[in-house]
Amino acid sequence: MTLVAIALVAPACSGPDDDRTQPRTARSSTTSTTSTTTTTTRPPTDLRNTRLRLTPVADLDAPTAAADRWGDAALYVTEQFGRVRAIRDGALDPTPVLDLRDAIAAGGEQGLLGLDFSPDGTRLYVNYTNRDGDTRVDEYTMRADGTAESASRRELLAIEQPQANHNGGSVVTGPDGMLWIGMGDGGASGDRGSGHAPEGNAQSPTTRLGKMLRIDPTPSEGRPYSIPADNPYAAGGGLPEVWADGLRNPWKYSFDRATGDLVIADVGQNAWEEIDWVGAGTPGGLDFGWPVLEGTHEYRGSDSAGRVAPILEYSHDDGRCAVTGGHVYRGERIPSLYGGYVYSDSCDGRLRGTLVPPAAVGEEVDFGLAAGSVVGFGEDGSGELYVLSQTDGVLRIDPA
Repeated sequence: MTLVAIALVAPACSGPDDDRTQPRTARSSTTSTTSTTTTTTRPPTDLRNTRLRLTPVADLDAPTAAADRWGDAALYVTEQFGRVRAIRDGALDPTPVLDLRDAIAAGGEQGLLGLDFSPDGTRLYVNYTNRDGDTRVDEYTMRADGTAESASRRELLAIEQPQANHNGGSVVTGPDGMLWIGMGDGGASGDRGSGHAPEGNAQSPTTRLGKMLRIDPTPSEGRPYSIPADNPYAAGGGLPEVWADGLRNPWKYSFDRATGDLVIADVGQNAWEEIDWVGAGTPGGLDFGWPVLEGTHEYRGSDSAGRVAPILEYSHDDGRCAVTGGHVYRGERIPSLYGGYVYSDSCDGRLRGTLVPPAAVGEEVDFGLAAGSVVGFGEDGSGELYVLSQTDGVLRIDPA
């Protein structure tokens, strides 16, 4: 996954109204298959007969991630070079929400890579690589005007990076109210190289690299955060922040707003890309297989016992090379897409979809449209989806 630093050219247009009746943790707590904002019975998902188009929304400088905020109709977007921007009433607010350009190393796979908010919208979390190329996850207080108070910076995590690539970069507030931070394996081919554990970072419980981390941002016991008591290593045996291991470079993951299920897109080595699914309430301690396996295929071993198999994998044979994760669609405007997981690949930029459990899984549908260098997706408060393209800007996914 290599980010491309190119200015965007898309014009602005209006977006749908957001429903902000309750915080995200409440909106994500249901396990039903109906919308969190309606009780209407929904028709079956019909991905093959879904017709979509992309509507340009805003022109940003190399967008990398997007998030919504409770009580606020804006869509917040990170620019790789270090700014958080807000799209309000269909137009890009000229005033940055937060400007971190002086603190960030940007280019390639480095930069300002992720953001999210606390469930009540009062705090902003960002994930970036600093001037030394190391990962930082910081917290900021949000002002009433929708900007962040720069002087309120509080560092939550500081993680040394042995290489410039495989930084992961997302930070997501889960339906449990915890912060979930996806970390790549630290770079270098095959999870080997300087600074790596002998068995590979992704399989070592004593490093945060190659992991899904889960923390409570409330300070405790001398840390700037707390360890959830149900984390697998909370009582020892590994780093207490670790929730799951065996990840190569989780390039975007999201929680299904209707079910609380977790979907992870993990970038492969040189042959296979994978999408992983974890049901809501599943205990931690999972192993997604890397570097023993690349997808379901042998890489540095063959032991698949106890490892989480992807719900979908695809090869590089058709020119794809790096999966870009998206969201399970829970909006109102495209009924046939409801419950389908939308994703892309940064090498071809085509939008595709697949079903997630409990539906039958493993088949992908090409929606027949593409954008340049798709590196992320966004979801607004109504569950409508947006594409983040480093050449085409922010685009909304609309019914054709």
